[in-house]
Amino acid sequence: MSTVSYYTAEGLKKLKEELNHLRDVERPKSSQAIADARDKGDLSENAEYDAAKEAQGLLELKISKLEETLSNARLIDESQLDTSKVLVLSTVKLKNQQNGMVFSYTLVAESEADLKTGKISVTSPIGKGLLGKEVGDVAEITVPNGTLKFDILEISRS
Repeated sequence: MSTVSYYTAEGLKKLKEELNHLRDVERPKSSQAIADARDKGDLSENAEYDAAKEAQGLLELKISKLEETLSNARLIDESQLDTSKVLVLSTVKLKNQQNGMVFSYTLVAESEADLKTGKISVTSPIGKGLLGKEVGDVAEITVPNGTLKFDILEISRS
């Protein structure tokens, strides 16, 4: 069973662009590689042909998975989101109780996560631990090396 994923307009656009690139650019290249290999003679001993067929199979699998992801993708209407709780697309200002560091994360769909830009997945341990929390709450999050405690200082929309 497929799960519904929520995306920002930007994230959905990137998925569609990637799918179009695979269909319009990579698929014809793959077909051409198979045709070129086929023209080189006996298929039973043609490693180039086998490799091209395998690459085509992997490409088709990737296209199929992207199509499934897009069919289950839902666009998030940011104007309808509650700013009193941590939800998808919330930017959360946190204070680590252990070392006093203050930082912010934006919770996004798994495919849009990028720690360098402060975007974490809602399915990550920290993302799951923050969901539903309100300003003033303490989020206790179990990570592989123990339990972290964060004070929720501020919730905003990105």
